[in-house]
Amino acid sequence: MVQWCGGAKASDQIYHYFVKFEGNTSSCILVTFGAINKLPGMGRSLLIFFLFFLLHTGKLNAQSRWDSSYVSEEPEVMVLRTYLSQKYTELYFPKEDLRYLPNSGLNMGIGFTYQKFTLNLAFPPGFLNRSRESDFPRFLDLQGHVYPRKWVIDFFGQFYKGYRIPDGIGNGQPYLRPDLEVLKVGVHANYIFKGDKISLPAAVHQSGIQKKSAISPLLGFEIYRVQVAADSLIFPTKLDPKQNYQQADFLHLGPNAGFIGTLVFGKGFFATGSFTGNLGVGSTWNSGASEGKWNLNLGTHARVYLGYNGPRFGVNVNYVYKTLALQPLEDWTQEVQTGNYRFILVYKIRPSQKFASTFSTYNPTRIFSK
Repeated sequence: MVQWCGGAKASDQIYHYFVKFEGNTSSCILVTFGAINKLPGMGRSLLIFFLFFLLHTGKLNAQSRWDSSYVSEEPEVMVLRTYLSQKYTELYFPKEDLRYLPNSGLNMGIGFTYQKFTLNLAFPPGFLNRSRESDFPRFLDLQGHVYPRKWVIDFFGQFYKGYRIPDGIGNGQPYLRPDLEVLKVGVHANYIFKGDKISLPAAVHQSGIQKKSAISPLLGFEIYRVQVAADSLIFPTKLDPKQNYQQADFLHLGPNAGFIGTLVFGKGFFATGSFTGNLGVGSTWNSGASEGKWNLNLGTHARVYLGYNGPRFGVNVNYVYKTLALQPLEDWTQEVQTGNYRFILVYKIRPSQKFASTFSTYNPTRIFSK
């Protein structure tokens, strides 16, 4: 899947848009771009890597499909959708209960899935984002979620600049940090032991139907690189911290394990979710504190999909969440928390044979699967 984004100017306002192309549902790729500012060198390199990877995901299609007694695939059905979504990457200090929030907003979009091809268009309308800081820098939020049979693979490439503490520090006035940057890149992968019986594409895109409930253990690995930097000290000096820094690089890697399951009830209702815990090792450098030390850190990754998936209509509420514990600095801990909320309404149709034949001829997934 390839996604483009840009902006259109109207009435002295710039409206950013998002375009997504997703590949075969047996590999089921979802990538999301946020508004792009001038990208650093790593940002450009990561974007090139994502595009290269997505153009070669057709090779995953050679894998066998799901167990037909548990999952029904429906490539001949066109799934039309409209949705709301919001993504974020926060910097959190648990001991002080201090949370830096990004200047991200709520996106509104439309899209469709047909013959294993998905296209979504989304933009952040102004009337839904009145609390955003208009003069803050823009950001890039690049996420890839790949769901081949028996695997769940998440890619993260997030470049945020401009943070705030809405309630302020003590005085109730918003505490603004347009200079604060958080960069996070990484991979989170899990093997689903009974993955032929659980379809995440059916839960995420509703391009198939999960017919029976199932549960399976997960086992995998993850690795992340995080950079935090600002023009001044990260931790507010008003709180008189014993330790502080202006720039730091963090590395975290290690195994993870957990469970994934889907519950089918009634006629078309479903609840799908997964949870993994990670025990990894982490270190930091360029921070002026705790450099060269390796510590054990705990992390979690969760996803939940709730909704109705019928032959004609569908609705889906889902949430994906990742907490990444960074290397502690002296007596206080810090985390990067990433999430994505989505509310989706779905309508399904069966196009004519003539339309199906024409679309099949020009379907981009045919090119990518060669």
